[in-house]
Amino acid sequence: MTAPQPADQASSVFVADRPAHGITHTMPQLLQRLAEQQPDRVAMQEKRYGIWMPTTWAAYRDRVRDFALGLADLGVSRGDIVAVLGDNRPEWLIAELAAQSLGAAVVGIYPTSIGTELTHVLAMARARVVVAEDQEQVDKLLAIDPTTADGVVVEHVVYYDPHGLEQYDHPMLREFTTVEDAGRGALAERGAWLAEQTAQCTPDDLAVICTTSGTTSKPKLAELSHANLLSMADRLTEIDPIDPSFRYVSTLPFAWIGEQMLAVACGLHAGFTVSFPEDASTQRSDLREIGPDVMFAPPRIWESLLTEVQVRIDEAGPLKRAVFGWGYSIMDRVARARSEGKAPGGGLRLAAVVADLVATRPIREQLGLTRIKRCYTGGAPLGPDVFQFFHAIGVNLKQIYGQTEICGISVLHRDGAVSFDSVGEPLPGTELQFGDKQEIMLRSSAVFRGYHRNHGATAEAVTRQGWLHTGDAGYLDEDGQLIVVDRLKDVVFADDGTMYSHAFIENKLKFSPYVEEAVVFSGTGVEVPEAADAEHPMCAIITIDPATVGAWAEHHRLSFTTYTDLASKPEVYDLVAEEIATANEDLMERIRIHRFVLLHKQFDPDDDEITRTRKVRRNVIGERYAPIISALAAGEEELTITSTITYQDGTVAERKLPLTIFDLTGYTLPAGRTRRQVWSGRK
Repeated sequence: MTAPQPADQASSVFVADRPAHGITHTMPQLLQRLAEQQPDRVAMQEKRYGIWMPTTWAAYRDRVRDFALGLADLGVSRGDIVAVLGDNRPEWLIAELAAQSLGAAVVGIYPTSIGTELTHVLAMARARVVVAEDQEQVDKLLAIDPTTADGVVVEHVVYYDPHGLEQYDHPMLREFTTVEDAGRGALAERGAWLAEQTAQCTPDDLAVICTTSGTTSKPKLAELSHANLLSMADRLTEIDPIDPSFRYVSTLPFAWIGEQMLAVACGLHAGFTVSFPEDASTQRSDLREIGPDVMFAPPRIWESLLTEVQVRIDEAGPLKRAVFGWGYSIMDRVARARSEGKAPGGGLRLAAVVADLVATRPIREQLGLTRIKRCYTGGAPLGPDVFQFFHAIGVNLKQIYGQTEICGISVLHRDGAVSFDSVGEPLPGTELQFGDKQEIMLRSSAVFRGYHRNHGATAEAVTRQGWLHTGDAGYLDEDGQLIVVDRLKDVVFADDGTMYSHAFIENKLKFSPYVEEAVVFSGTGVEVPEAADAEHPMCAIITIDPATVGAWAEHHRLSFTTYTDLASKPEVYDLVAEEIATANEDLMERIRIHRFVLLHKQFDPDDDEITRTRKVRRNVIGERYAPIISALAAGEEELTITSTITYQDGTVAERKLPLTIFDLTGYTLPAGRTRRQVWSGRK
């Protein structure tokens, strides 16, 4: 990722070997086809009170039909936008396809959204009907002040979890089943009309609006058509075939393009079963129970799965650790050979059978990945070491590259050609070229229609020839696979022309099981310089992982009370210093971390420090923690900050907190220290 780039790379162009597909149907039309072809197969299932409750394709279609007629009764018509606010439930998908059946579209809102996040999306979308999950979401909507929330025009709120709402009598409120019942009652009179409305919908109609990540400003609303989403699904399944027998567990927000991409578009394209866990707290156990065939998750999920393995193995006895270490080393050799396109030798294959049986298969079973056939990661870079771990335990994990503006995926690894530093090759029908400063530019039929009510931003994002400016810098390696360095604005060029980024360094640091987040900067702020500057060495703000560091502290009999207390311990500083020094060994001298501080709190999306998809907002960090950044850059040894704390009863208090700055200049790793295994948190 940090290799020098050839001078002629900027003009290179990759064109896929086949033209774009022609999509002739919409997603509700696909649902109708599936209900006719396999009416009794399970389309989705939801766990309630410990029991999986299935819904067949025929029943799914009927509920969509009834709710669509109910929405029409509320005034929803062609061209309107319905907002959906809540966790993943069957009602989310029913509402989406019902709106699309009328020629309307949906905009998903993250269930954790509050305040201006919520009102911004509602105002931009001009949504008159909002489908909300429960009392928490309903309370947010009812609390909106129309005199201050300019542009919000909500008239009806339809909720699908009535618990706690029995005594609410607000005129805007409707229960989901009540709207369904009203639609069912109108079926005899308006059923033919609805069928006509659905048949009139075209693939080019607006289907879904997804919000962008909004790392530097308020999120934009990207318009995606049925053709955008289904052409992407068609190309993905051409590379990795998916059939109706596959199982998928829906855990990521439907407001995110990643879940729309796989659970909705691919789900309808392939006709597989989507399962909904009972609760956020039961997701892991429900995942193990279902044993999905296909899975998509951002890096933080794969990193957390690895952390779970590390904690469990570290708690195991010496014999189990030794057996796993032996088995992992065998499987790691097999995975490396396959990633290089080589076939393992006969002796290694035989040893791998035993190693998988005693070491790696039990890990897959524990993680719920025994049946996995297709699994992907995207949304942010995944560290090569984490990537390698999953391949070593027998999980064919692939990196995908894409954006909301191109339906989440445009580049993908192929089987037998998974490079842990790349994101693979463009999908069929996708063109790739490089613009100024090695900007990645993409063109395909999956490129979005534009930003909702923002023609200026659309013109900046897509050229007249249909090329999407990704805003990312990258290059092709010697095998023709795409290497993504970082956002173009965050790329730094060293003296020899090598490209690198703060994100690359941060991912190196976050590979440590003890580091949750890292923000790296040089100079006196988080703004990225045009080139590396030896006079302003790299520094970092670190947040620790409370689970793994807490387990480490308990193992070493180190008492602590809160996260703040744990992060301030000198022993924890020493622990993290060793991890950073280890990461520095893999970095060129110019970009090694020289000083760091352990922040007194975790980054929180409610504080705008990270997005709902866990991307750090560098501008917010730069403003909020400017005194810490200045102290790090100035070489100070400590500083005192004021932290404002809001308690559950609403009272606010201010606390003075001393923070220690650790200087790695002259730091040497402990004598006799060995490099930590990827599967262990121990040295």
